[in-house]
Amino acid sequence: MNGSTHRRCYCRDAHTGQPLGKKCPKLTSRKHGSYSIRQELPPREDGTRRSFSRAGYDTLKAAQGDLDHVRALLALADTDDHDSLQRLVTLLEEIGNEKAPLPDIEETRWRLRAGLGLRGSLTLGEWLDAWFASKKRRRTTLNGYASHIRVHLKPRIGHIRLDRLNVVHLVEMFDGIADDYEVIAAEDQARREQTARCKPSRPGRPVAAERAKLVEMKPFRKVTGPATRQAVRRTLRAALNSAIAQQLITFNPAAHVELESGKRPKPLLWTDERVRRWRETGEAPGPVMVWTPQQFGVFLDAAEDDRLYAVFHLMGTRGLRRGEAVGQDWHETDLDAGLITPAKEIVVDGWDPYESEPKTDGSAGTIALDSVNVAVLRAHRKRQARERKQAGIAWQETRKVFTKEDGSWLHPETISETFRRLLATTDLPPITLRNLRHVAAKLTHGAGGDIHTIKKTLRHSTITLTSDTYTSLLPEVDRAVAEAAAALVPRRRQEPPAAG
Repeated sequence: MNGSTHRRCYCRDAHTGQPLGKKCPKLTSRKHGSYSIRQELPPREDGTRRSFSRAGYDTLKAAQGDLDHVRALLALADTDDHDSLQRLVTLLEEIGNEKAPLPDIEETRWRLRAGLGLRGSLTLGEWLDAWFASKKRRRTTLNGYASHIRVHLKPRIGHIRLDRLNVVHLVEMFDGIADDYEVIAAEDQARREQTARCKPSRPGRPVAAERAKLVEMKPFRKVTGPATRQAVRRTLRAALNSAIAQQLITFNPAAHVELESGKRPKPLLWTDERVRRWRETGEAPGPVMVWTPQQFGVFLDAAEDDRLYAVFHLMGTRGLRRGEAVGQDWHETDLDAGLITPAKEIVVDGWDPYESEPKTDGSAGTIALDSVNVAVLRAHRKRQARERKQAGIAWQETRKVFTKEDGSWLHPETISETFRRLLATTDLPPITLRNLRHVAAKLTHGAGGDIHTIKKTLRHSTITLTSDTYTSLLPEVDRAVAEAAAALVPRRRQEPPAAG
């Protein structure tokens, strides 16, 4: 389609009043008049011609730049895509009539491909929706993205134009989330205290008034702590990096926001003193608590007759995750060689379980099985064989190590419920099923394994993750090693000198 630039002025003949046009003698000067552009557009359905025209350019360079811009917009449509071409022509006609600025080429390309309207500026909310729709990740990862976008990003900053989003916007958003966190945490604590007052501490104590107060209080709400705020920022940063890759923006403000550290809490050992304190107050000294080998032994004794005993033994000694344990296949479990490879895992989407690849590439690493675990798993396989025989034709052949009585998949939450039920039959201090993985780390180190051995056993992605997680736990095991090392040094005086 033809297009051109030309220079014209608005001078008129002094006698007739008619425009001089190209006959104006002053046009010999480049400073006189202005430049215009005209680009031929595809004809209308009735065959009539149409074009895009614009005037008032001070220089030929500026006029040629806009003409090239118009041609680039028309070229966004494939030669056989008549619908997209008509949308672009309509866009240019509207812009020409309104004398509006020409739209950004890359943003228009993205809107055209996404099937969105070509007018208007792209907002962050629109981009987040399109970015999320294009992601191909694990369901659990996508659920996290969706939650961050729905709960935090779109309500707070989704209306802001993508190309105008800056660090100040994000600082204000995260400050608002932090303020809400403090309010919700205080309200949740008040409700916990009121709930405690509703439980009679002695027979006959009136609690009706306390329960009435509880009814009027807000329900428990989930707080967005530092770790979650860091996760929200990671989601936003990934979305904005994708926008940079598509040349929609040139700067990622999410990479320049300073937030409170979201480091995971350090695991703490249930020492005798901490157990005594817990029995007195009912409060655990930290959110992540770990049993000693003796305490884990007490739990295994309590669980020995349960049909899922083997899974707890395996998780607590070799560090399998819950999803890896229920997803473990028999063909990836070589009891003769004493090796196991967690190549699959069963995770939940809401409540529905589905099979997935391991969390990371390193998670599928092969680890050794000790003779005790081999014996426990052999006994478990015999039990499973008896269940298969009893089920008869109702047996479902999933070839999983841990299953229901009919051979079907074991729901991950079933293991958690069984763990809590067995724990309640003991006098042990509480830990979560997830923390059996930390017990495995402690046992590995106590048996002489160093931090690299723990990393390999737990299949962490980096040695930094292993070190950061267990620096607070392993020194308590190292104390015995330190005492043994000190005892190797012969001294004339065995007792320390008395204080003078």
